[in-house]
Amino acid sequence: MVFKNEKYSVVSVTGKLLILLFILCILTGCNQPNNQLSQMQSKTDSLEKQLDKTYKPGLGEFMTGIQLHHAKLWFAGQNQNWPLADFEIHEIQESLDDIEEFCKDRPEVKSIGMLKSSIDSVTGAISQRNLQSFKNSFSALTNTCNNCHKATDHGFNVVVIPTNPPVSNQDFRVPH
Repeated sequence: MVFKNEKYSVVSVTGKLLILLFILCILTGCNQPNNQLSQMQSKTDSLEKQLDKTYKPGLGEFMTGIQLHHAKLWFAGQNQNWPLADFEIHEIQESLDDIEEFCKDRPEVKSIGMLKSSIDSVTGAISQRNLQSFKNSFSALTNTCNNCHKATDHGFNVVVIPTNPPVSNQDFRVPH
């Protein structure tokens, strides 16, 4: 019997060791995902810091681009180059969309919506290929730009209908 007790005792100790080993494996295994989670969090933090330092254009850069497209739009329309005019009005709209996405923190961005009806009017004139309608809607767009500037305390930035092409290396006439 003593032997049997010793056997049970040995089995009991071995069983306890196996159970303890099993528990340690589980705890070690549970700790592994925490290490992976910690590493992933560290990588995420590092990427967020890098993103914070990534260049994103400011409102001024977008507005300068819009100014160029505004002038090119005028000369395309004046020459009834409707495909180019259509391209330029869409470039302006794309820039406005980018401003809303990348310059959300700027209070001026809230006023950009006032340009929508003027953009739509110019787009309509282009699709109708109507020069007089284009001139009228372009003038309204220009006035709306200035009203937006005034509404955002940038009234010192006055946009006008251009008198000279903005670039000398582009022909605004319809290609033959």
